[in-house]
Parts: sequence; structure tokens; C-alpha cells
Amino acid sequence: MAIVQQLSPILPDEFTAEPRVHLGSFFEIDVCAYEARGAKAGAWTGASESGGGVTATWAPPVPTLSVEADLADQYEYAVHVYDQSRGRKLVAAVEIVSPANKDRAENRRAFVTKCAALLQEGVCVSIVDLVTTRSFNLYGDLLALIGRKDPSFTPTSPPVYVATCRGRVADGTPRLESWAYPLGVGLPLPKLPLWLTEDLAIGLDLETSYEENCRVLRVE
Repeated sequence: MAIVQQLSPILPDEFTAEPRVHLGSFFEIDVCAYEARGAKAGAWTGASESGGGVTATWAPPVPTLSVEADLADQYEYAVHVYDQSRGRKLVAAVEIVSPANKDRAENRRAFVTKCAALLQEGVCVSIVDLVTTRSFNLYGDLLALIGRKDPSFTPTSPPVYVATCRGRVADGTPRLESWAYPLGVGLPLPKLPLWLTEDLAIGLDLETSYEENCRVLRVE
């Protein structure tokens, strides 16, 4: 929320920033869950429209595969920026890494795949990773997905870091541009570019947001 408050005054009028929090199955209950009980509008009742006859239902065969699978729901802490002038188009996403995003291989893969999908849709993606309990670098995993490495993050990738990535076409060639910085305890957080259009960026001042958050929570 502090990031949203920091971005709102500097965003152009047609852009809005909104927080997004998803905590497993305990958040974001679908509004349809509150609909009245009973038959839904337009639900099929088994009677044909032409005259009261009942059409036999189709019984699918047994599945060809049935195995145990833990399809863990992802935890998400993010700030999304929308362009209201383009039908509320998502243009930028600040993804704040949680411990749950890094604790298992499938969770890390899901996070990286989500970021790659956003980049493919032309969304600028900023990753803020302050999780010190897991040493994985999701920004490095994102680059590995396209067969690339960041020379400044080798030979050892830092466990805490921030990065902004965006895809663009230059001279007819698709490219990935990134602004990535390792973090250290006691060091100020950097300012990241947040791209709203091909040629328009604003500054994501993480240090200001962090200091404001500490002030509100009364953290020294």
C-alpha cells in the first residue's frame, strides 16, 4: 500500500496504481460464491427446448491418468498499474517476492512463468526480493528461461535483489531490457524505472516506500 501511495501522485492522470494481495485459498473469494442458492440462470435442466423431451447425458470415460498432486495456490503481493485510457490495460506490475514463492521448485517455476507471461504481453515487471531465508534468485531464473544471464549477477547470484524488466522491439529485433541491483543489509534501496509506455517511465522509489512503511509500523 505504501508503494501505491508513493506512485499515485507521480502517475499521469490516465494511469492508476492498485495493490493486489492473494493469500492462497483464503483471499479473493469469487463473487459468484455469494449468489443465491438454487438453479443458476441459463443452467441446463435436461429438457430440450423443442418440446419437453429429455436428452440423455453423456457419461465420460474414466480418466487415463489419476495421480496425487499438490497444486499449491500461489501467494501474491503485487502492485499493478493500469492505463485507463486503453480500457484499463495492465502496463506494469511490481511483484514482491514472498517466502512461499521461493520455498519449493514448483512455486519458483510458477512465479517465473507468471513474470515471463506478463513480459510477453508487453507489461513492465519489477521484482522486489527481500526474502533472506531462501537463497534462490528468481530474476536469474527468469533470464535462464530464455537462455540468458546477467553478467553483474555472476558467478554467484545474490539472494536479495531488485530488478525491472521489459520487452521491446528495437530495429525489428525483440529484446529484453533489465535494470537489476543486488541488495545489502543496511544499504538504501535503489530507485527502479517503471515503464508505462515504450517511451514513458516513472521512478519506483523503493527506499521512500520502505521508510514510510517502517514509520507507520513504528519500526526503528
